[in-house]
Amino acid sequence: MTKKAKGRLRLLVSMLALVVLLSSCGGGGSNPNNVNGGKVTLQFWTIALQPTFTPYFNRVIADYEEKNPNVKIDWKDYPYDAVTNKLLTSIASGSSPDVVNLNTEFASQMGSKGAVVDMNEHLSPEEKAAYFEGIYNSTVINGKAYALPWYTGTEVLYMNTKLVKEAGLDPAHPPKTREELSEWGRQINRKIGKAGYAQQLVSKLFAIDGIPILNKEKTAAAFNTPEAVTMIDNLKKQMEDGVVLKEDAEFSQQVKYYAGEQVAFELAGPTFINFIKTAAPDVYKNTIAVPVPTGKADVRLSNTMDLVVPTKSAHVDEAVKFAVFLTNAESQTAFSKAANTLPSTKDSIKDPYFTQSDQSLEAQAKVVSAQSLDKATDYMVGVPNAKDVNSAVTRAFQNIILNGTDTKQTLTALEQEVNDILKQ
Repeated sequence: MTKKAKGRLRLLVSMLALVVLLSSCGGGGSNPNNVNGGKVTLQFWTIALQPTFTPYFNRVIADYEEKNPNVKIDWKDYPYDAVTNKLLTSIASGSSPDVVNLNTEFASQMGSKGAVVDMNEHLSPEEKAAYFEGIYNSTVINGKAYALPWYTGTEVLYMNTKLVKEAGLDPAHPPKTREELSEWGRQINRKIGKAGYAQQLVSKLFAIDGIPILNKEKTAAAFNTPEAVTMIDNLKKQMEDGVVLKEDAEFSQQVKYYAGEQVAFELAGPTFINFIKTAAPDVYKNTIAVPVPTGKADVRLSNTMDLVVPTKSAHVDEAVKFAVFLTNAESQTAFSKAANTLPSTKDSIKDPYFTQSDQSLEAQAKVVSAQSLDKATDYMVGVPNAKDVNSAVTRAFQNIILNGTDTKQTLTALEQEVNDILKQ
């Protein structure tokens, strides 16, 4: 989700009080357009997929309607801001779509308010087992699964092999852990005067080392721990040693550093390839993609799009069935090939498309990303007022790492600030 979209979450979630009230009234919506000539019509909403992927959806919808002659799919596509506003308004007015594409964060926000169906009540054990466990569980809060995972993405480690070799390291045996990555960065700095990589100071740094941001109930901060102090102080030391550039570097700045060969590594998703290929063709030619090293949590962070079924849907059973069809292995494999995304289903990555590489950087990134899915998870799932929490964490990291404030004192102040945010 973009920063702009995240910035609207707080305003949008305030509308959920109406949704909760209407959802508690029981039953599905009463939209008369949901039944047409004896057929059930399902309203299916997606985010920014037309017209690029219209041929794919026309095919998959036609296939579903042929297999389910009692169902007609009415597909509509909206920009992110439009779909969230329209969804909340429609539910509050008692006329709800049936299957909606949302990101995990907003799906969980909706679920925590009782506005979307608990998929655990509708899926068989076999259907649930089709998805990667970490990605499926990204939608689970207090035992309830508020969405079906759809297409996703994970980071990989991009490596400038020329710089790595100049530092006396072997790119054929890349670092597998964050500790090893740090040692590689230290040797690169010592041997050739470059940094290992640039880093954005965001809350995912907690997740990488298995430090929970909030408690299980999502009601209070949980990061003020000795482990967090150690993690932050280690990063501060890495910046002082030249392992990591000493700044809070956003993605666009990271691209510039890598393109200018000021750093040897970049941790990013597949979109990074397009930027570096354009900005620095020679660097692109010297770059390989390998699995991103893991921290103490031994997870890789994903960014997943999901499908939800609002509780006010007039046809919950039919809607869940269609959502399962769209996210099954066959459908996801086909969509991944069309959209250059990763699937959330285990059987999909058995396809040669995800296992065979022509050794191009794009193919390398695709294969290693697919291989990372068994350890993938979203990390900001269900966090209330996520934008404000993220901003507070970033300011605290900046104060400690860049401005030299005391780690323990700053974390204690951050804990209070996050608790205050959660009470809003």
